[in-house]
Amino acid sequence: MEYRPLGRTGLSVSTLSLGGLFVSAAGGPFERAREAVHHALARGVNYIDTAPMYLDSESVLGRILEGQAAPVILSTKLGARPQPFDPRNADALLESFETSCRLLGRKTIDILMIHEPDRPRQFDWWEAMDEARGPVMEVIDRLKGEGRIRFAGLGGTTAYDMARLIRTGRFDVVLTAFNTSLLWREAWHEVIPAAAEHGVGIVAGSPLQQGALARVWREEVESATWLSKPRREQFRKLYALVDTVGIPLPELALRFLLSEPRIATILMGARSVDEVDANVDAIARGALPADLLGQLDEIAAMVPFRPHDEPFALPFGRAYAGTPAAGPV
Repeated sequence: MEYRPLGRTGLSVSTLSLGGLFVSAAGGPFERAREAVHHALARGVNYIDTAPMYLDSESVLGRILEGQAAPVILSTKLGARPQPFDPRNADALLESFETSCRLLGRKTIDILMIHEPDRPRQFDWWEAMDEARGPVMEVIDRLKGEGRIRFAGLGGTTAYDMARLIRTGRFDVVLTAFNTSLLWREAWHEVIPAAAEHGVGIVAGSPLQQGALARVWREEVESATWLSKPRREQFRKLYALVDTVGIPLPELALRFLLSEPRIATILMGARSVDEVDANVDAIARGALPADLLGQLDEIAAMVPFRPHDEPFALPFGRAYAGTPAAGPV
């Protein structure tokens, strides 16, 4: 396992880390989750990310990590509780943090992230976004001052608002998801450059785009009525490349992110020991060669931005529920 510095934090993190969404009821039985986490740690993973909104992930991880001797860097998030969630209620935010600590079996948290702080229509996080000013930052500053958290982070999906927050200098780590992958590259326009400029550690989430890059969905790509023509052509081109180079698509996606030196760690959503092994073995093969990266760049350029009516997570292999309404303007 390779390790990289997590920005200016002084932490050294494994290039492959564990996302907590599937270390929960979503991932199956507790015993399988326990085996997967312990196996990941045995193979060199030292960073785990979770959140209150990842079902029962915090409580499951708390049970799994109890008595664990290997050092683990743990991050969780503010948001989603108590309901109705009010990000301007400092007492509620503190209650959410204390609940996370209790469930995780920790008195302190290494990295506390604000969950989706870039969605002002849903959550009124900020008095001034360009200054990262608001009750949530007062809570984070208080927790830092008390030694309850070591670093402050952002966990979100909207690349441009995230970059604005990074530029305030108030944050140490950013988790960028759904825009930091082999085909979805909006994070490279502003988030990654802003984070690198300010010494903010970069965590790449959802490298397989919630399953869209987890396998070759050839039949679904040809039959999905909700898929735009440019995206369909892009997938055809990608699959042709996969056939030519003989590298499985998930391995290609992971090693593509490994090839970006500014990314400190890549979150995997492994549900089992076998999935942990497949992911660790994939990145052990190293960064992709320059000529292959060039071919992937050409394919990514076919759809440089997400089509406005494209589902947030492509529903390959599951029912299509329609594109969510844009909401009031």
